[in-house]
Amino acid sequence: MSNNPSAAAFSALNAHKTHLGSTHVAELFAHNPLRFQHFHARLDDLLFDYSKQRVTQATMPLLFDLARAADVEGRRKALFAGEIVNTTEGRAAMHMALRNMSGKPIMIEGRDVMGDVAAERDKYLTFATKVRDGTLRGTGGAPFTDVVNIGIGGSDLGPAMAARALSPFGGDGPRPHFVSNVDGADLGDTLKTLDPARTLFIISSKTFTTQETMTNAASARAFVAKALGEAAVGDHFAAVSTKLDLVAKFGIKSDRVFGFWDWVGGRYSIWSAIGLALAISIGRENFEAFLHGAHDVDTHFTDAPLDKNIPVLMALLGVWNRNVWFYGSHAVIPYDQRMGRFSAYLQQLEMESNGKSVTRAGEPVMHATAPVIWGEPGTNGQHAFFQMLHQGTDIIPIDFMVAAEPTDADPHHHDLLVANCLAQSEAMMRGRARDEVEAILRKQGMSDSEITKLAPHKVFAGNRPSSTFMYRRLDPRTLGRLVALYEHKVFVQSVIWDINAFDQWGVELGKELCNRLAPIVSDASQPTEGLDASTAGLINYRRLMGEG
Repeated sequence: MSNNPSAAAFSALNAHKTHLGSTHVAELFAHNPLRFQHFHARLDDLLFDYSKQRVTQATMPLLFDLARAADVEGRRKALFAGEIVNTTEGRAAMHMALRNMSGKPIMIEGRDVMGDVAAERDKYLTFATKVRDGTLRGTGGAPFTDVVNIGIGGSDLGPAMAARALSPFGGDGPRPHFVSNVDGADLGDTLKTLDPARTLFIISSKTFTTQETMTNAASARAFVAKALGEAAVGDHFAAVSTKLDLVAKFGIKSDRVFGFWDWVGGRYSIWSAIGLALAISIGRENFEAFLHGAHDVDTHFTDAPLDKNIPVLMALLGVWNRNVWFYGSHAVIPYDQRMGRFSAYLQQLEMESNGKSVTRAGEPVMHATAPVIWGEPGTNGQHAFFQMLHQGTDIIPIDFMVAAEPTDADPHHHDLLVANCLAQSEAMMRGRARDEVEAILRKQGMSDSEITKLAPHKVFAGNRPSSTFMYRRLDPRTLGRLVALYEHKVFVQSVIWDINAFDQWGVELGKELCNRLAPIVSDASQPTEGLDASTAGLINYRRLMGEG
């Protein structure tokens, strides 16, 4: 990192790591009864506990020095000022304007955009209310009982994740469904459960050309037209897009088209009209609470000092684990079944944003960037991959998440859920030493030879870093806060790694090659000359199976 202005800060961190050596976090707790007080931060009822990370009171100032060396505070100011931070596309990244609930102006290219944002928000939330209360109905006069969002990537992951997480807040609203995969099974399995006369489809595609989305949209259109007639299409479709001509050609009425702006990246678009399916699912008031939660974090991120700033702390701990300890993976484990899609949502947010190998200046990055993000809800994960987390050869930092109180769930079940979460984070930190294992086995009546044979298999090294988020309950405002915390964490890490978090050129090549291959795959008369031997061989093998 010699060409990096943060090189000296990284050198200091590496020297500090050497000084820490094999120090066990359990020892740090034993030596410092106030460790929890020293290593947590709060935003109202949301608490971020990082006391089980491999850090000391000497570590954190070094990490704050790194943040200052990378000019995190200056780049944060530029982000919120609407400057062009997405340099390869020449755009600002101002998704924060979509959830600005303060009434304060937000300037982009010298213009206050909040009037446009508020008007578009009122337009799609009014539409959502009409769908929910039955004012807006299908061709035959029946209210909508089901809403199908057709999109992919940021036009699917965000609203799908949030609608599932906030399902207790749906009330008597229509049931939400989300279709993204071009695999016909995704749409086909969904349509089997639906009455076309009572179904509204939302086509979410800014360009209205995304291959997967438009293929599914065409099939959904055919589903409605076949059952209800061509004239019914206009009553059963809405769109979130900026391409009004293509939307009109599809047959969607102009008053059912909702837009957003080029300064809103796809994976940051849940706060815009892309959240329409979510707004229909949970209602206007709850959707606005979701926006308020994210705005809470925007204010916290801009105002809180570095040592109390949760997104900054998350980001710095992530860099510490990725670039100093060289951990290549990061697990996110929500102890909430309804948060089952949260880790998948974060995969796009973090890996598409920071999965880069060149700096903002176009030079090769000389250090690791985004780790692999993955996870599943607890307690299911405990009976699947936690064995590797506890005793595997790779150390994988973890974010645990748990609500203090259940949302529409049995309190006794929730007590067990919380106990499991806390037990797992303690076990990851504490481990179990050889002498403790031997004492337990001896108490069970085993012989010395049996103990010698079995004990190594029951030793847990511990010292595996984790952080824990705890909040009162998972409601719309809390979910908004959690999502925004990770958004700003990603930004801070991109600043430290000197990469552009807001483009995604890596997805383009696959799209181009698919467009070239699609006619060859679908038409057996098309030649395969010019293709690589593997691709040509696979296409020819598929053709042979078709002949059989």
